[in-house]
Amino acid sequence: MAKNKKQKEEIIDENGKDTATAEPQQEEQTTAKEAEKTELTPEEEIVELKQQVGELKDKYLRVYAEFENFRKRSVREKLDMMKTAAQDTMTVLLPVLDDFDRAKKAADSPDSEEKFSEGIELLYHKLHNILKNKGLESMESNGETFDVELHEAITEIPAPTEEMKGKVIDTVEKGYKLKDKIIRHAKVVVGK
Repeated sequence: MAKNKKQKEEIIDENGKDTATAEPQQEEQTTAKEAEKTELTPEEEIVELKQQVGELKDKYLRVYAEFENFRKRSVREKLDMMKTAAQDTMTVLLPVLDDFDRAKKAADSPDSEEKFSEGIELLYHKLHNILKNKGLESMESNGETFDVELHEAITEIPAPTEEMKGKVIDTVEKGYKLKDKIIRHAKVVVGK
C-alpha cells in the first residue's frame, strides 16, 4: 500500500494535477501552435515554393556547370596525354639518334676510312622519318641567337666575328621537340 501511495504522489504534481494526463494536453497545445505557424496563406505558400524552385534550379545549374567543366578538363587531359604518351620512349631514343648522327657525320667526312653502307643509310633515314611522323623534330641552333628557352649554354668562347656575339657558334648536342613541346634543350657553345 505504501508503494501505491508513492506512485500516486509521483503522478500528482505540485498543483494537484495528474501529470499523466497533463502531458498529452501540453503536446496537443504545442502541435496546435506549430500548425498555426506552418499554416500559410496560398500566396505565401506560392512565394515559398517559388523560392525553393529557384534555389533548386540554381543548385542544378551549378552542378551541371561543374560536371561540364570536369568533362572538358578530362577530355583535354586525355588529349594531352595522348600527344605526349611517347615522350619517355622518345627521350630514351635520343642518345641513339645522337650516336647515329655522329657516325654518319664521321662516315661522310672525306678522310674517313669507314663509309656508311647503303643498308645503314636506309635504316638511318627510316628511323628519322618514323620519329618525325610521330612528332619528333630536331632544333637547328647553329647561327641563331641564344635563347634560354631553347638552348642550354655549356660554355662561352670569343666570337669569331662581331655578328656572332650572343649567337650559337656550335651545337654540342641537338635539342628536340615533341609536338611543339621541348623534350631536350640543345647544348650549345655561345659567342661572347
